[in-house]
Amino acid sequence: MTRPLPKRFNCPTEFALTVLGGKWKTIIVAYLIERPCHYSELQQLLPGLSDKVLTERLQDLQRSGLVTRDKSSKSSVRSPYKLTARGATLRPILTDLYLWGSGHADSFGVHVGNPLQKLDGSACGT
Repeated sequence: MTRPLPKRFNCPTEFALTVLGGKWKTIIVAYLIERPCHYSELQQLLPGLSDKVLTERLQDLQRSGLVTRDKSSKSSVRSPYKLTARGATLRPILTDLYLWGSGHADSFGVHVGNPLQKLDGSACGT
């Protein structure tokens, strides 16, 4: 469980990075920018992330008002996660991070994949 947010920050960037809270939350939001995803699809996209941590990060993102479950689905178990309006405001920031990572990976000697294209040809949330 995460700690409550402090009531005061020294700078807006510190606040933003605290809300996004590290690697996994940002990556989850980046995938959800592309399209809504079911829990099982997020597990496939994030193989290095345990079920416990994925559940905790999704709960944190829901509490922050960045992610919600799609209530239009018939089954709550199969309801995909999607971004809220607040979460969608992260699109330009994360797009810039994506482009930076894509453009500089070679100079760091690393390979970056595109796991969304590998999900058995079907879109998340469908």
